[in-house]
Amino acid sequence: MVRSYNWLLDQGIQPNHVALIGDSAGGGLAITTILRARERGLPLPAATMPLSPWLDMEATGETFETNAAKDLLVTRDIIQTMAGMFLGQGGNRQDPLANPLNADLKGFPPIYVQTGADEALLDDSRKLADLARRSGVDVTLEIVPEMQHVFQALAGTAPEADAAIRRLADWVRPKLGLR
Repeated sequence: MVRSYNWLLDQGIQPNHVALIGDSAGGGLAITTILRARERGLPLPAATMPLSPWLDMEATGETFETNAAKDLLVTRDIIQTMAGMFLGQGGNRQDPLANPLNADLKGFPPIYVQTGADEALLDDSRKLADLARRSGVDVTLEIVPEMQHVFQALAGTAPEADAAIRRLADWVRPKLGLR
């Protein structure tokens, strides 16, 4: 994804006119793209909005248990299997570019994390917000009651999803210089 971001910059798009957003694994990718861009000395985007991000390749969150009866999509076994497929045999589950919960987020743009309260991955969002705060990053963590993993995908059919997307748009507009 950093290649795509760099392409935008090469086209003359100003970084303060770019916000990265992604859901689930894409939420993790939004964070790691910024890590890689910073590593390469690129100017950083104006903001990022990971939605129900999957970040912890070790699947250590307590909400795998506490939300197990509520989350209809994600389990610890699924996440551990996916992490193994993503990283390959012998892959490092603690590498900050695979598991940004082990990264240094100092200098990051503002982050708006949006997640459902009933998700097994809820602790990934909480841990990201805590890490961002400790790193001095402007972070908003919104935990939407009774919502599942990536509930925003229900836009147009669920009022909770429509309202959540509206809040994201309202948050990011001023960051991009829009009204």
